Amino acid sequence: MNYQDHFHISNLIRNNISRGSPRQALLLYKGIRLKGVFFPGWVPLLLKACACVPSLVPGKLLHSESIKFGIYSDVMVRTSLINMYSKCGRIVSARKVFDEMHERNVAAWNAMIGGYMWNGDTVSATGLFGEMMGSGNEVTWIEMMKGYAKRKETGKARDLFERMPLEMRGVKAWAVMLGGYVGNREMEAARVFFEEIPEKNSFVWSLMISGCFRVGDVDEAGGVFSRVEVRDLVVWNSLITGYAKNGYSDGAIDAFYEMQGEGFEPDAVTVSSVLSACAQSGRLDVGREVHSLINRIGIELNEFVSNALIDMYAKCGDLENATSVFESLSLRSVACWNSMISCLANHGKGREALEMFRTMDTEPDEITFLAGLTACVHGGFLVEGLKIFLEMKTKDVKPNVKHFGCLVHLLGLSGKLKEAYGLVREMPVKPNDTVLGALLGACKVHMDTEMAEQVIKMIETAGSVMKGDSENHLVLISNLYAHAERWQTAEMLRVEMEKRGLQKSTGLSSLVLT
Repeated sequence: MNYQDHFHISNLIRNNISRGSPRQALLLYKGIRLKGVFFPGWVPLLLKACACVPSLVPGKLLHSESIKFGIYSDVMVRTSLINMYSKCGRIVSARKVFDEMHERNVAAWNAMIGGYMWNGDTVSATGLFGEMMGSGNEVTWIEMMKGYAKRKETGKARDLFERMPLEMRGVKAWAVMLGGYVGNREMEAARVFFEEIPEKNSFVWSLMISGCFRVGDVDEAGGVFSRVEVRDLVVWNSLITGYAKNGYSDGAIDAFYEMQGEGFEPDAVTVSSVLSACAQSGRLDVGREVHSLINRIGIELNEFVSNALIDMYAKCGDLENATSVFESLSLRSVACWNSMISCLANHGKGREALEMFRTMDTEPDEITFLAGLTACVHGGFLVEGLKIFLEMKTKDVKPNVKHFGCLVHLLGLSGKLKEAYGLVREMPVKPNDTVLGALLGACKVHMDTEMAEQVIKMIETAGSVMKGDSENHLVLISNLYAHAERWQTAEMLRVEMEKRGLQKSTGLSSLVLT
């Protein structure tokens, strides 16, 4: 392999990382190494990919290879190793690499300081920061600020910002401090600080727009956007993504068309957000148009774009195209598997969903298990559902209230009300209205008024956050007693409903009970 090949592969690795596909970069390297090819210049890039995932195993292999091929002493390699180990939560290993360095440049010091802050060790970070005083650069201060912001200590971050030498306080430092406020939802402080920024670039504008969307202030986000005199793709993406995340699908789609009208070509972030908006609103026509655009201008089907396409087609009811996109992918992320399994389950194809769950070639996460359990609920597969739930423990995936809700629903559908009730009582997390509603619904199906009484007590004592929904459950349990011909109890509940202003027409009540 000649130098040009090395250069080409370096660009492929770098492009995969920049496009948000670090796993693809690692797979590319794995394939090359199987052919016995190695080039030292790839190591720092690949270690960066490991840090982005993060993925410790390939990172340790690259560490071994750097020693084997005699490049471990290179400052850039060691700095990349420090960053990789830090992002993988192995701060002791990162410090060992740092201590073994005979010569350290500012980048190595910054990586170690940033590693400590990333892992929450502010004492060690502050100690190194003190040793560097006078020899550090803008990045040194920024790493400390980012670390404090990550720990929600924006006061300490701001103190560092104020102490920062004026010649180092560039637009990036202002942006990091603003990002700290925005990331911690401290929007009042963010608004004041934003107006103080002397030079606002597109990233700063984008941060402020995203911050407003983050706290649900859609109107203010639009107002900030309208103040941007020179817009670029970053600013447009912050608007489109914000609209989509806040459920303003029409706003996202309109902004998408307006952006193109101003001559901007969408990228992977743009189309992922618009596809999400299409999925929310059922706009299959726009979704198909976006898919054609992706193919026409050559946007890479990274894990975000491919997952957005599958999710859009699935939620718009186009199972054929969802399957087609999934099968066309050479590399399928866990998110793509999750979307496809959920898609099959929600279209009544429980068996196919479970088959896909069993044949997936990547490690499942909590969403995968939820998709598998949902398939069992739709298909009424109790035994398989119990197996999947137990499997979560072997995979070290902690079940949340949604997983428990699926299991309660499954047990209830199968008539195992005592087991379902026992599960709800022993859950390590507080049961929400969905869980209790599933159990109460099962009581109605199986006409178990005694169990229903226990459930309604749990609902009434679950707290004020469930008050409105527990009132809806009064309608359900009242009808349950009526069906069981326990007229006196049913009438008492009807009186209670009337006191709460819940007297409903027959038509509305029937909707509640379906």
